[in-house]
Amino acid sequence: MASLTIDFFHDVVCCWCFNISSRMRNLAAEFDLDVRHRTFVLQASRAEMAARWGSPEDARDTILGHWAVCRQVSDRPELVGINEMRAATFDYPHGMTAALGCKAAERLGGQKAHWDMFDLLQRAHLTEARNVADPATVLDVARELGFEASAFAELFDDPGTLSSVETDRQQARKLQVRSIPTLIVRETGTRLVNGPREDLAAQLRAALRLIA
Repeated sequence: MASLTIDFFHDVVCCWCFNISSRMRNLAAEFDLDVRHRTFVLQASRAEMAARWGSPEDARDTILGHWAVCRQVSDRPELVGINEMRAATFDYPHGMTAALGCKAAERLGGQKAHWDMFDLLQRAHLTEARNVADPATVLDVARELGFEASAFAELFDDPGTLSSVETDRQQARKLQVRSIPTLIVRETGTRLVNGPREDLAAQLRAALRLIA
């Protein structure tokens, strides 16, 4: 039995989630964590992107400014490809398409598959400057992970996959999650404060003491 269960709310297009995901992978092994992945789509369409950020050019400029701050504290700053995304010919992507990909992977292979899909989509987005709002990109990444193409595509388009994204959104509302990444320890109800690996480790040790 895992020592702690962590609800990890994230969005593929979130650079801060990229930093936290790699740290949580390392800590999950060290602390025997059960990490439960929850999609939290910041903007679900081009219209929502425009409402939040303005023009596509303004969106790209503002978000890449966030990337620059994120890269300064990243364990792998070389993987945050600001120049590559600045040169991309597509509008900065929303996160819904990628969230559907993560949930389709989860339906096929459970939480491990969700995490693998999330990380590889983040690599496609942040490092390779691929358009993760394009279903073709998500399907390509699924094939890279070894999913059978037709089975994945069927679940990707299945209304039940969209429903599972909405279920995560409802859970976020219930838990008053308003930003990402959010990491909640189920056993204590506490939220981990995002930071360097050792800070996260210290918080996990404190949570273990609470339930000992």
